[in-house]
Amino acid sequence: MPTINMLQAINQALDTAMAEDDKVLCFGEDVGGFGGVFRATSHLQEKYGRARCFNTPLVEQGIVGFANGLAAQGSVPVAEIQFADYIFPAFDQIVNETAKFRYRSGDLFNVGGLTIRAPYGGGISGGLYHSQSPEAYFAHTPGIKIVVPRNPYEAKGLLLAAIRDPDPVLFFEPKRLYRAAIGEVPEEDYQLPIGEAEVTKEGADITVLGWGAQMEVIDKAVEAAEKEGISCEVIDLRTILPWDEDTVVESVLKTGRLVITHEAPRTGGFAGEVSATVQERCFLYLESPIQRVTGMDTPFPLTLEKEYLPDHLKILEAIRASVAY
Repeated sequence: MPTINMLQAINQALDTAMAEDDKVLCFGEDVGGFGGVFRATSHLQEKYGRARCFNTPLVEQGIVGFANGLAAQGSVPVAEIQFADYIFPAFDQIVNETAKFRYRSGDLFNVGGLTIRAPYGGGISGGLYHSQSPEAYFAHTPGIKIVVPRNPYEAKGLLLAAIRDPDPVLFFEPKRLYRAAIGEVPEEDYQLPIGEAEVTKEGADITVLGWGAQMEVIDKAVEAAEKEGISCEVIDLRTILPWDEDTVVESVLKTGRLVITHEAPRTGGFAGEVSATVQERCFLYLESPIQRVTGMDTPFPLTLEKEYLPDHLKILEAIRASVAY
């Protein structure tokens, strides 16, 4: 298999989907000839023409509203929000239109063919308007799915699955891994399951859970913990909504301990939802309190980015504290 980065894997997925189905359209700010600010859509306009890959005005609410309309009429739109931080002007369209379209029409109409791509997270010195992780805002919204890949292989397989999924999907891409994450990716068409977490490493003493860019950080922390004799089980949640409760619960019933990490602020972060569910289902099996290692309850800082982000040392400290409780 060829070795490529995450951006190339995403580009391959879009290319594959557009080649297979003429109804697949790709649009957003500067996605046409420019290929998007990160070049994820490079050469797609050359290959498929301006009618299927095109630029939009700088109006996120308009991008998603337009995508809703296209999806309602049978197209398969893949809309790009240039940075996940910019998705908030489209919040009403996503929460009140995209998520509820099928429900309010009694299944007469739906926008299930819609996929919204958005680069999320820190690590690029982007400051407070280019570094946020908004997945928890949308996890409170029945009617949409939320997917976050961790590497190129996952990015291609999950994006193809999202585009073909019968429900609208928010696809958050960890932008600091766009070029940093490199791995083997099949050239052929393949899909990975939405709604299923993956146990990336089996262990006995503690479960460590994350998604997206945090998986790389978790691996580094777990490597250090194992040198201290702590056996860690690692889970990539992959899908925030619907999230795979059973896989997480099964792991915690085995290990008796859980550490959850994400870049978003602690208060209201999705780790709280996971923690509450695991406590409800595993209460008598827990050997220590569930630990959360997250971003801070502040706007995302520019100069203090490294202090803000949950790194491998903070995760290692949480692992040690849980095991020693």
